[in-house]
Amino acid sequence: MKKVINTLFIAAMLTSFTATASFAAKDKDKEAKEISAEDLKRLEEIDARVLEIKEMDFKEMSKAERKEIRMELKELKREANERNNGVYISTGALIIILILLIILL
Repeated sequence: MKKVINTLFIAAMLTSFTATASFAAKDKDKEAKEISAEDLKRLEEIDARVLEIKEMDFKEMSKAERKEIRMELKELKREANERNNGVYISTGALIIILILLIILL
């Protein structure tokens, strides 16, 4: 019974790694771009505005005002994502890194 469970576990792990590798190949085609000084300045402005919005009291606002703020936050998020090119790590890769660290240490 253990042999069957171990075989199924290994098959599931191999299948998940194959899917992740195929998605990673698409990301390699993208060209890495540097963030210019203009973009950094705009990202800081966006960050300041988001912090300002977080400090607002939404209970006193009307429904229309809250909707405007929500739309503004969506636009700011979209703009920040366009300007920022961060490095992202998948959950599977994070789990593998943690397991390797546990084994090696």
